[in-house]
Amino acid sequence: MAVCNRGRLRSATAMEPEVSTPQDNIELEFWYDFASPYSYLAASRIEKLVADQPIRLVWKPFLIGPILKRRPSDSSPFQNASPEEARYRRRDVERYCRLYGLPLAWPSAYPRGSLIATRLALIAADEGWCGEFTKAVFNANFAADRDIAVADVVADILEDLGHSAHGYLQRAALPEIKARLKAQVDEAQAKSIFGAPSFVVAGELFWGNDRLELAIEWSVNAASQR
Repeated sequence: MAVCNRGRLRSATAMEPEVSTPQDNIELEFWYDFASPYSYLAASRIEKLVADQPIRLVWKPFLIGPILKRRPSDSSPFQNASPEEARYRRRDVERYCRLYGLPLAWPSAYPRGSLIATRLALIAADEGWCGEFTKAVFNANFAADRDIAVADVVADILEDLGHSAHGYLQRAALPEIKARLKAQVDEAQAKSIFGAPSFVVAGELFWGNDRLELAIEWSVNAASQR
């Protein structure tokens, strides 16, 4: 599938560069869970990959555990990989981090809870700073081995980003934010999402860090046909 760049008709004398406005850009939804190392890989590079494309990146933090619990054959919130598969996945992440030049300090407790961080990411998405917060949380979990399930650790992340930790932690505990997260999980399941990271564009679902480029290519082609 060839990648097509979207263009518009311009006069022969028009020399100014074409700028895509947010209304023109097709949405690429990035669904991720802070406990997922493959989501860490995708979050570290997605902004750079979409920067010059007619794509509007939509950050969609959620929890994969409740979806896994709904499996009829395995009502566990964990993937329950075999020892062989678990070893492979760990080594696979190590190889990708080396390939991408990413730091990796494998979490001493894995997987870690991320309820507070995910609720805060929903607020950050509303306010336009979800990208920087998301990357900071992933870095804390997978590059610094910090326990992102602890409110004090998340508070440090907020303060480092210039946000009031006390105020945002209070907001994250509000019933409406808890309901928002539940609705986010329900939306993920309605879109047939079964793992993280996942990417949704134009009704198509792509699963896994190694499908990110394909999802972007699909997005660009969908934009070119508008």
